[in-house]
Formats: sequence, structure tokens, C-alpha cells
Amino acid sequence: LSQQAGKNTDLLIWPEAATPFLFEQEPAYQSQILDIAKDTHSPLLFGSPTLRFQQDGRPYLYNSAFLVTKEGGVSARYDKRHLVPFGEYIPLRTILFFLDKLVVGIGDFKSGEGPMTMQIPTVPSGSGPRFGVAICFEVIFPDLVRRMAQEGANFLVTITNDAWFGDSAAPYQHFGMVVFRAVENHLGFARAANTGISGFIGPNGRILSQTPIFSEAAVTGLLSLRSSSPTFYTKFGDVFSWGCVIISGILFAWCRFTTPFSSRNPRSLLI
Repeated sequence: LSQQAGKNTDLLIWPEAATPFLFEQEPAYQSQILDIAKDTHSPLLFGSPTLRFQQDGRPYLYNSAFLVTKEGGVSARYDKRHLVPFGEYIPLRTILFFLDKLVVGIGDFKSGEGPMTMQIPTVPSGSGPRFGVAICFEVIFPDLVRRMAQEGANFLVTITNDAWFGDSAAPYQHFGMVVFRAVENHLGFARAANTGISGFIGPNGRILSQTPIFSEAAVTGLLSLRSSSPTFYTKFGDVFSWGCVIISGILFAWCRFTTPFSSRNPRSLLI
């Protein structure tokens, strides 16, 4: 990491589940993470759970991404919004309460709120480019990523834990979804996955670099920041798709009710 990170590195990105501990709850381990940012003189983005408590004392978790400044301070946190059903929470928990005993430790995460973009702190201005962070399978939701672009993201990041996919087609399919999100919003994308594929995708969807799966690697890349106006999709979302659905429905209804009854119910004659 120290060899890859140079003085001109604007952001170091680690994957989801990069720290095998609760970052905010373990001061000794926390200081080691902060020291990495200071030693490399680079802001560091990484994934770690966040522990919080209900008013009655019951604990719950957020699946979070933390941004650490190169001075060693935490400047921002994003909490995952789209949780994995039966992986991070149990849908209809009051009805499916019996699943608690079958999937111990599942269902303790809550959906996040608040801002969806972060800002890279720079010196001396104290401000820098904004970016959105999609955690794990959030990247398959076009509207979520679109909202990050609407909040002023100059580029996008996704961090993920793809270890549970194993050596299968799933990591490649998951990586491929990033290409669509980049093109839809015409924003560069950086991806960090603990077992691969990590890499960079340009605003036009071109894969600039990528790592193999299940290989120790660090990859560097240069992403262009948004310099043009938001795309049609960023502004209006799926309005075109819904328009096609509505028009198709109208055409189907028109064909259905304007075709003569005899044409829709032909009778065969035997002579």
C-alpha cells in the first residue's frame, strides 16, 4: 500500500468489511487505521460496521463507509441504505420471527439516513471533489446511484465484500453492473472488492483497469471529474422506460379492442 500510494494520491479505497472489528469501538485498532492515512499522506475510505443503541438499550448496526483525512481524523460516514434481505435484515420480522433462531446474527442492521455524498478534504482550501459511495449490492439500484449524482457527486465509488460468491460468475456480474451505473450518470467509478474484482471504470463505461479475483493486488487509476451537465437519466430517471411501458399498454389495449371479434375468434369449417 505504501508503495502504491504516492504524494499525488487523492483517495485510498478499501473494500467493505475491510476492518474485522468495530472501528469506532476499538481505540487500539482504530489508531492503526488512522496512522495508515497519516503515513501515506492520503485520505482513506473503508468499510466497517457502526454500533448504535436503541432508547431501551438494544444494540443495532449500520453497514458503514468511513472517510479518514490524511491528518488522521474521521471527516464523513455513509450508512448503507439498501440492505440485503435475510443477509443484513429479516423482512417482515414480526411475521418471520422464527427465523431469528435459524440465522443468528442476521437482521441486526438498520438502513441509513443522511447525506449520500462525501467530500475529499484538501489543503489549503479545505474542500475537494464530492463522491458517492454505494456499498455492496447497492450498485444494482440505478435510482440510488442517480440520487448520489443529483447530490453533486463528481465521481462514484463502490466498496463490496464478494467473498461469499466464491469462484463463480457472480463477481463478474456484480462488477458489470458498475459499468451501467457509470454510463447512466456519465461519472467515473472506482470499485474496491475484498476478493476482487477491483478496478476503475470511465464515465463512458470503458473498463480502465481491473484485478483478478482471489488475488492480492492494489490498483491505481485516474478518474476524470464531472465537467458536463447531468445526463438525461440523472435528471429524469426511468421516465423513458415508464413512458415505453405506458405506450405499449395503450397500443396493446387499442389492438385488443379495435380488432373485430370474428378476427380474434376464428372458426374452422369442415366441408
